Amino acid sequence: MQSSRQIAEMATFQSFANCYLREVNAGTSVLHRTAAGPVDCIEWSLPRQQIILRAEITSASLCGPQHFGRVWCRGASDAIWRPLELISALHSLIHESYRQADEGQADVLRGFELELLMRVLQSYQQTALFIEKANPVPADGDHFIEAEQSLVFGHWLHPTPKSRQGMTFWQQESYAPELRGQFKLHYFAAKMDHVRHASARPVAAPDIVLSLVDSAGEPLAAGQDEYLLPMHPLQAEALLLDPDIQAMRHSGILRHLGPAGSPFTATSSVRTVYSGDKDWMLKFSLPVRITNSLRLNRRQELEAGVAMAKLIDRIGFARRSKHFQIIQDPAYITLDIPGRSESGFEVILRENPFSGDKGKGIITVAALTADPVAGELSRLERLIRNIAMRDGEAVSDAALVWFQHYLTCAVEPLIKLYDDYGIALEAHQQNSLLDIGTGYPTVSYYRDNQGFYLSERYRSLLSGHVPETEAIGSLYFPEAEIRDRFAYYLIVNQVFSIISRMGHDGLCGEGQLLRMMRAHLERCAHGMTGAGRDFARHVLDLPTIASKANLTTRLFDVDELQSDNAPLLYRPMPNPLRGPAALTVPRTSHAIAS
Repeated sequence: MQSSRQIAEMATFQSFANCYLREVNAGTSVLHRTAAGPVDCIEWSLPRQQIILRAEITSASLCGPQHFGRVWCRGASDAIWRPLELISALHSLIHESYRQADEGQADVLRGFELELLMRVLQSYQQTALFIEKANPVPADGDHFIEAEQSLVFGHWLHPTPKSRQGMTFWQQESYAPELRGQFKLHYFAAKMDHVRHASARPVAAPDIVLSLVDSAGEPLAAGQDEYLLPMHPLQAEALLLDPDIQAMRHSGILRHLGPAGSPFTATSSVRTVYSGDKDWMLKFSLPVRITNSLRLNRRQELEAGVAMAKLIDRIGFARRSKHFQIIQDPAYITLDIPGRSESGFEVILRENPFSGDKGKGIITVAALTADPVAGELSRLERLIRNIAMRDGEAVSDAALVWFQHYLTCAVEPLIKLYDDYGIALEAHQQNSLLDIGTGYPTVSYYRDNQGFYLSERYRSLLSGHVPETEAIGSLYFPEAEIRDRFAYYLIVNQVFSIISRMGHDGLCGEGQLLRMMRAHLERCAHGMTGAGRDFARHVLDLPTIASKANLTTRLFDVDELQSDNAPLLYRPMPNPLRGPAALTVPRTSHAIAS
């Protein structure tokens, strides 16, 4: 049985190598001869190091991650292949990525290379820890928070999926979602005239905050002219060292009251926290660089959450959409500091539809499609095999029916929303949740106020409903840019993860699922008349589709949330929906046997 270290090494190599394949060098498919017979491999020539690497492909995918096994190397002029440790192979790929860059920037690039290597190793260490501490999948079914905290490997197409700079090892036990710690929020009291807040709901943000404090506990001593400000303990610690905050405390404008109320626990994003007995989740800024970015709530994101809540309500979205819901961020509260756009106290208040037993059967697509830890089935495989056994169906038939239900509730409504109102969503697998309480998906949910893209083509319609959207510069985008981003998040990141997971698990052939996806998009294009139709045709007809360049942003140490360089963040890749497997119907169709 493999150790947690060995599993983490493979996961770390696999995520980096998949990024390298997609963004740096697609390699060459070759057969490698072993004592047990030939094995399929990807071969990379690394000319600057005068070596050649071969990585065994243990399970291939048409649209998702390749699964790797052993690695061998030889010198460019040698004939003998030698086994190579995975971390050493990964280091060679990192080194080659920078050796191919501009030699005139060697010193700067060397700094970037060491930074990336450090983050890769940190991600590996975190992964090993999370594997060691992982809980088995519960026998009584999935629950929202349990699934949120199950992502021990992170995103398959990111070179440092579990890198967290700024969170020490001793803080992980409390604040890392994978370790399932609980903690109380810290509270501050601030003079009312120094607090900015807004709400799209009848209840004001300060009253929402008051409802979070446990009434059975010691009451917080807030004055008649003060509002309470909740804060994540990590952020509170950082804020107390801020000179401007210290000055406000000294002058009596701000008081630190300490921890209070019911315990909260981290969701998969780390900075959004959940309590099973509260109607609200809270999203904080954190002094932690997670994967690519320092995670901060910007002022325009606070305002966007409120504006979009108003917009979704005014277009009657909840009434017209039975199978798809948007989890809204309709309120915020923060401390104002003169001369600063953000104080660090920015708190987004998110509605919590999954409190208590209402979270039963709710799972993110990311958790559903994640690689299983050794000895277990993936959550999707376990689910579909249980459905097949329950209903007396072949596993492949259950998989196809499940996928059709998924397309109906998790894909078509998003394209329809874009078609009707020009609203596209950053619906990647971690922001997308499914209700699988009955086995098949019945409702999908979207979350995250950072991920709304409003089409310039629909500006007059949308601003007519909510004029405030005009003043929020981060909301409106040209349609061409939206199509690329929407294609990546909805199709490449989310749908392709479902398809590749089914393929790796032997539930159904990827080609058959890609053909189903094409047929579904054709129906969308036929039944729609606006931006949704154009989007469906864009995905169906073009030979390439946009993919996010997570390795490229890491190579040059770009914080994607602070970058306006979209060409660096998104790159074209061959479109699997235009590949032979998606376009050719086999004469005799067959699925992998159950």
